Parts: sequence; structure tokens; C-alpha cells
Amino acid sequence: MKYYIISGEASGDLHGSNLMKAIQHVDTNADFRFWGGDLMQSVGGTLVKHYKELAFMGFIEVVMNLRTITKNLSFCKKDIEHYNPDVVIFIDYPGFNLRIAKWAKAKQIKTHYYISPQIWAWKEGRIKAIKRDIDQMYVILPFEKDFYEKKHNYPVHFVGHPLIDAISNRTQIDDIEFRKTHNLSDKPIIALLPGSRKQEITKMLSVMLSIVDDFKDYQFVIAGAPSQDYDFYKTFIKNKNVHFISNRTYDLLSLSTAALVTSGTATLETALFKVPQVVCYKGSWISYQIGKRVVNLDYISLVNLILEKEAVTELIQNDFNAKRLKTELNLILDEYERTKFFINYYDLEKKLGGKGASLNTANLIFESLNS
Repeated sequence: MKYYIISGEASGDLHGSNLMKAIQHVDTNADFRFWGGDLMQSVGGTLVKHYKELAFMGFIEVVMNLRTITKNLSFCKKDIEHYNPDVVIFIDYPGFNLRIAKWAKAKQIKTHYYISPQIWAWKEGRIKAIKRDIDQMYVILPFEKDFYEKKHNYPVHFVGHPLIDAISNRTQIDDIEFRKTHNLSDKPIIALLPGSRKQEITKMLSVMLSIVDDFKDYQFVIAGAPSQDYDFYKTFIKNKNVHFISNRTYDLLSLSTAALVTSGTATLETALFKVPQVVCYKGSWISYQIGKRVVNLDYISLVNLILEKEAVTELIQNDFNAKRLKTELNLILDEYERTKFFINYYDLEKKLGGKGASLNTANLIFESLNS
């Protein structure tokens, strides 16, 4: 069968690649055409557009790039029509994907959505478009099933979280060899995960790196995003105790003692590696003021949302400053506090439902197409 897949971010590339591998397992004749990245391309098929061309963050940036976004939408519709797939699979990226879904549904093309838009956080009104335009929805967070089915009477499939598969399937690394390869010392590692887009990286790193001299017994390692080159990061590295490793985040987390993490999927990844963390977020003043009025959540990190309590500290906007960050990092380096993290992280993993998300989803898609 022919599968057209649209993902617009690095995380979507990861989950898309694993889904493609799972689809190949259940459909040996699978043919892929997709918007994604290097990981999806490594599986096979045709890469139409790389997510590096698509990532626009914040209200202001989206407005400034409306012309490009409109061109991409038009191109995508023509490309799908020419490919004539058996199904279009959307992976998160709702601003773009829901527009394509509306068009695809009108063209009577089957529409499946893997990894729900976070409409439980904001833009809940999108439920109307989802119910109208999406044939099958596959959710990866346990509370999303109740949200859709009990609150909105829309049946969905809870398939488990794909990060569990991605992490459990990774190749284990040797601590000594990894440190030697990347010129790291024997000091314990504090990982810095500042995000994937230039705007957020700039804001996050400026504060994260301001406390390096207060923790001389540790070494700080920046996890470089695959979407950014080293030349961008090197302007921030002005301390001998700061290192940089690109596109090896999971390996880095597997050896880290603690982490400072920009809010997003990385908070969940860090938790699944059992690394104590401080969650950080700072946007532009305008974006923050707008977001504060439209987002209806008690927490911003997935860890806290899933556990329904403040299991990890969140430093948001003005609270994300050098003084608070130093205090919170000292706390998570304390042995007693670290024990609390491990207990909470164990509960988190149980709630996420175990391995098999990609294969569960692939089976459901294939069965649906053949029914």
C-alpha cells in the first residue's frame, strides 16, 4: 500500500521513522512518501520536504512566515493528489496537518492521525475539525483517551508512548569510550537540553550557562539538536567546563546525573532515562502573554501532566532566572531529593503503558485499510 506521512518536527521524524519500520513489518509492500527528516529517510521511500524548512515557533514567527506556509500547503495538496496514496498519516504538527486533513477528507482520501494535537491544552475547538476530518486517531498519552471519548464522544486508540520503544531499542554505549570520544572528563554530567529551534535555544542557553561556575565539580554538556549546526552553538560556549555533543541526546542522558530541560517532549525523554531534571521555559513577552490566556493547564511539562502533580520543578518565564535555577539544580543533586524522582518516574512509566506503540499503531492502520 501507499502511505503519505506528514511530520513537521524532529520528534515527529523520530516517531515517524519507527512507525514506518513497524508498517514495513505488517505490510511488506509498503511504499512511503513523506515530509520528515533524516531518520524517516533512512527507512526508505521519498522525502518530499525536510522539517528544517517547516519549523516556525511562536505566534509572531508564524505570522511573519504565512506566505511560506501557504505555499507549502498548496504544494502538499498537489503532491498528495499526484501520489494518490491509500492513506495520509499525520504526525502531530496540527496547524499544518489539520488544514491538509480537511482537504484530504473532501477528496475522500483516508485520514489517520498518529500523536494527537494537544487540544486538551489549548485550541480545544479543533475537536470539531478532528471529528469531521480524521477517520482514525491514535493517542499516546493515557489521559487523552478519556478526553476524547468521555468529554467529546469521539472514539480513539490509546497505543502507548513511542518514546518507550525508541529508548528501549537503542544500542547501549560504553561510558568510558563515550567520554573519551567526546573529550569529556570523569566529572558527573549535567545535561543541557535547550530545545531545537534557534529562538528557544538562544533564550534557554543564556540562562542555563549563567550558573556553570557555581558547579565546578560537574561538567555541563549541551545536547545539540539535529536541526542546528555547531557554528550556531559555539557562540555560547565560553567556559572550559561546557561541552557540546550533537544528535546524541539519548546517549548523553544515559550517562547524566541531572538535566536542565526546555519544556516539551524532552522532559518525558529525560524522565524515561530516570534523570532528575529542572524544566525550563521562556518565550517572547507577547507569545507568553497570549499563551497564558489560551492555555488551560496546571503544568507545562508532560511529566507533571501525566502524573497529575508537580513531580518536577517548572521554571517558567520570569521564574527562569540564574538565582532560581541554581537553587533548583542544587536540590536535584541532593541524594534524598533524587530518590523522590526515581519513585515518580517509575509511576510515570507504568502509566504510559509499556512497549509496542509503533507496532500497535501500524497494525491498527493496516487492519483499517483492509477492512
